[in-house]
Amino acid sequence: MSISREMPKYKCHKEVWALKIDAIEFESNSAENSTAIIRPANDGYAPFVVSREYMEKHKPVAGGYYIVYENGYKSFSPADAFESGYTPL
Repeated sequence: MSISREMPKYKCHKEVWALKIDAIEFESNSAENSTAIIRPANDGYAPFVVSREYMEKHKPVAGGYYIVYENGYKSFSPADAFESGYTPL
């Protein structure tokens, strides 16, 4: 007999740096060095380049958030998940 119960719940308390993504432009210098440019929706922030590895691992899309954690790890979060878990400081 198997007993099923709800998994433990956790609340996030991390502080992160994040920019909402307005657009992503793909560029390719070669098949091995393709990169993308993220254009932030936030005023006052310049577009920046992310690696092919970042794009393949996180698969960011416009409307979501580019995130940098305190340890320097860079990630992506869909808007709904990010906005329901984080508030601006």
